[in-house]
Amino acid sequence: MAALTSSDIESYKQNGCICLRNVFSSDWIEKIKIGIQKNKENPGVYSENLRGSEGSGKYFNDYCNWRSISEFEEFALYSPAAEIVGELLETKKVGFYHEHVLTKDQDTYKVTPWHMDQSYYPIDGEKVCSIWLPVDKIPLISSLQFVKGSHRWGKWFYPRKFATSLNYNISKAHATKAFEDVPDIDGGDYEIMSWEVQVNLVF
Repeated sequence: MAALTSSDIESYKQNGCICLRNVFSSDWIEKIKIGIQKNKENPGVYSENLRGSEGSGKYFNDYCNWRSISEFEEFALYSPAAEIVGELLETKKVGFYHEHVLTKDQDTYKVTPWHMDQSYYPIDGEKVCSIWLPVDKIPLISSLQFVKGSHRWGKWFYPRKFATSLNYNISKAHATKAFEDVPDIDGGDYEIMSWEVQVNLVF
């Protein structure tokens, strides 16, 4: 694994995201590909096959299957992922919540709505990190996008349904948080960070 630098850690602190290259071996990438295929062949209870208003492709979305898919469990427990997150968050202990598989077939025109990852988790605090690990080459136009510095706004935004882009209802367990609608990111004056990615990258 390529070592993280102090500049990497500071960049992550300030921007809320970072593109790290060459941190997972091809063996780990292939293992994840096998896990994804197993997941799509035997989807879990939270799975969705979404379609946009155009195109014949499907947007597959599923999560919380790592206990039944050995490749996901091995990656979570034995890959460099935990070490990377520990360095970025400057913590000695790292807990794993869940994996999330998102795939788009060719000819899929279904956009993922702007959202805040942490709003979907039963987790509070600032030391929370999501990893995006692509297993295919992703051009810039289709790559994941981040609003630079939005993690420092001190706000919580309603989680949104990927199928409809509508807000989820907030349970009583989250009643202490003041949730807001996700702002119009595309129509606003926000600095967006994104990268063209080859296989073997992590955000």
